[in-house]
Amino acid sequence: MGSHFVWLNRGKESVELDVKSPLGAEVLRRLIDRADVVMNNLSPAAAERLGIDAETLRARRPELIVCAINGYGSSGPYAGRRSYDMLVQGEAGVIAITGDGDHRAKAGIPVGDIAGGATAANAVLAALVGRGVTGQGASLEISLLTALTEWMGYPLTAADATGRQQERCGLSHPAVCPYDAYPTSDGPDVLISVQNDTEWVRLATDVLGRPDLAHHPDYATNVARCANRAEVDAAVAAATSKLTSEETARRLDGAGVANGRVNDLADVLNHPQLEDRWREYETPVGPVRGLRPPGIDPSWEGPPGAVPALGEHTAKVLAELGFTDAEVAELSAK
Repeated sequence: MGSHFVWLNRGKESVELDVKSPLGAEVLRRLIDRADVVMNNLSPAAAERLGIDAETLRARRPELIVCAINGYGSSGPYAGRRSYDMLVQGEAGVIAITGDGDHRAKAGIPVGDIAGGATAANAVLAALVGRGVTGQGASLEISLLTALTEWMGYPLTAADATGRQQERCGLSHPAVCPYDAYPTSDGPDVLISVQNDTEWVRLATDVLGRPDLAHHPDYATNVARCANRAEVDAAVAAATSKLTSEETARRLDGAGVANGRVNDLADVLNHPQLEDRWREYETPVGPVRGLRPPGIDPSWEGPPGAVPALGEHTAKVLAELGFTDAEVAELSAK
């Protein structure tokens, strides 16, 4: 069983349908008739052919919220183009500013797909609130390109204002310094992020042992530190490289300077801050661990939802929709 399937389908019911067959189309119609929200990630043309586009569905039920997720939208020169996460990252400019120097990279997780899903979730919730006020549903369309381009707001705004594209800077930051990974004496790098000039004073004085740098005109302001980034990074690295990672973290925490570690995935799986977040989920291939959804109130957290097998709940859901045993058998046979 694929990790993507486990990640995305906890707590869901799985129904298998041939929606192009008359009986399958009837099942789909009955499901939609009792739904608050209908979502699809088909191409606009495919949704229209199946009769599950917003115009068709809301002509029958104006209160329905219909949300379509696609790559580039249903209009414009890219309408109907096939899309995958890497392609959308490229089109949205993510790849242009990710990596280090001349080495391009995409994000290590599918940020285009996740942006589309998160944006759709927020839009659906807003539409549900709106329906509570007006009684009317909504026809929503979320393209991965528009969602991910919205997430690119800062570098796009800066490029529009200055005419300059943000450089690829690895773990560094184009407008903040110090902001990078710095070596320690026992190997693991420490991440340091200084967000204001007061933090810089504490870092220079209490961690680096260099009070002479705290108010030096070449380093006293973030603008000056960015202009002299190489010297700042060298001063920070010279201090941290003499300390163990644990000692570095203690000093930074004591000085109130934000810091972190570059964890590998084994570290994350055993992260002390996540210890109480893990739950065990049943799957068709045995139990797996997964994180609780964030934002759940412990007073109403339900039991961990199982990951379904494909089509596991077909008969159950068809019975709920009023189909007879004979009709369920006919569907299964076909």
